[in-house]
Amino acid sequence: MNVEARVGVAVDGAQSALNSATTVHSSVMDTGTRSLLQKQQQIQPQGHIGEIENLLAGGIAGAFSKTCTAPLARLTILFQLQGMQSEAAVLSRPSLWREASRIINEEGFRAFWKGNLVTVAHRLPYSALNFYAYEQYKTLLYSSPVLRSYIGNGSGSPFVNFVSGGLAGITAASATYPLDLVRTRLAAQRNAMYYQGIGHAFRTICKEEGLLGLYKGLGATMLGVGPTLAINFATYEYMKSFWLSHRPNDSTLIVSLGCGGLAGIASSTATFPLDLVRRRMQVEGAGGRARVYKTGLMGTFKLIFKTEGIRGLYRGLLPEYYKVVPGVGITFMIYETLKTLFLPPPAP
Repeated sequence: MNVEARVGVAVDGAQSALNSATTVHSSVMDTGTRSLLQKQQQIQPQGHIGEIENLLAGGIAGAFSKTCTAPLARLTILFQLQGMQSEAAVLSRPSLWREASRIINEEGFRAFWKGNLVTVAHRLPYSALNFYAYEQYKTLLYSSPVLRSYIGNGSGSPFVNFVSGGLAGITAASATYPLDLVRTRLAAQRNAMYYQGIGHAFRTICKEEGLLGLYKGLGATMLGVGPTLAINFATYEYMKSFWLSHRPNDSTLIVSLGCGGLAGIASSTATFPLDLVRRRMQVEGAGGRARVYKTGLMGTFKLIFKTEGIRGLYRGLLPEYYKVVPGVGITFMIYETLKTLFLPPPAP
């Protein structure tokens, strides 16, 4: 009888120990699972949309924004190119209202949207690739164990946003550059219509300047678009995070519009001279005119600085501000709105 009792006690003790071990193991597994899920959520934030939806949201946002700001974009280009025109003395003191009035009187109101079709044709793939590549580069960088050892497990690193934005801008710009060049040529035309449309511009440039003529100013573009988009995305993400940390209940539309406008000011101020040089290099030789800049990117910088001074490198900055504040703001606002609309419905 004593033996049976001892055996029963031993069995009960073993069962209790087994149950305790199972409970501990389950607790450890639950803790590990929760930790893993938290890390995955940090790497891939909630509200993820598909790749097609991301491309579509970016493309629509960019095209809509460019159409809204097309008149200011054309004014910016005309001011940037003043130093190349024979009538530069007439426009030596730029006036937005005077130049806008000239366009209306000489070319008509629709001339403000001259080249806008090719602008939209360029902006749709450019903006789509830009936002898509930005998200992909962020995911790639956050998945790097080496980088995560430095930035931790957070998903809002300014460094990652800066690098991802720069790489995204270079990727999108290099893929769609010929459309950007044709857009500039069409927008730069005044009374004399040398290029009769997108197709005619492509054929004429290839015939007169060769295939490489479609890539004039690409070096300046690569140097400019990388920092521009890097500053743009990094500033936007930082300002958005800062804003929401202080006013979490504000409308997403207002937050994205305001932060986008501030991001546009920061990026344009920092990189405007590169954009001006890019425009000048894109337009030179157009319409059979003699080339003005023959010494490459740095030579063009030096020549503009020597002949027009430091102000020459910032010619057209005021209309650029008028354009970029609403332009970048609208882009981010539409993009964030479409992302919300494209989100899959919550699981029941």
